[in-house]
Amino acid sequence: MTGAELKQLRNDLSDALERKLSAADMAKLCGLPETSGADTIRRWEVSGPTPEGTRILRVLAMASERYPILEKFDIFDRHDVREEDRPAKRAAFRAQMRDEARRRLG
Repeated sequence: MTGAELKQLRNDLSDALERKLSAADMAKLCGLPETSGADTIRRWEVSGPTPEGTRILRVLAMASERYPILEKFDIFDRHDVREEDRPAKRAAFRAQMRDEARRRLG
C-alpha cells in the first residue's frame, strides 16, 4: 500500500462510516499509541505504511464497498451458502465491520 492509497482509504472509510476520519481516528482504528499514532498515520500517508500496518489497513478497508472482502474472510462463496443469499450476507458482513470501527472510535 502506498501513501496515496492510504489517503484514499481514509476518505473511503470516512464515507462508509459517515463521518470525517482524522489521522488520530485512523491511528485508533489501527491500534497505534494515542500519543504518536496520528503522526505515524501522517507519515504513512507520505511514505506508505509498514507491512504490518498494511495488513491491518486491508482488514479495515473491508468496511467500505470500494474494497474487496479478503479471501480468508470470504465465507460467502462456499457451497453451503445459497447463491441468492450471498449478497445479503456480504452486506451484513460489511455492516458488522463498520459497526466495529464505530465502536473502536467511541
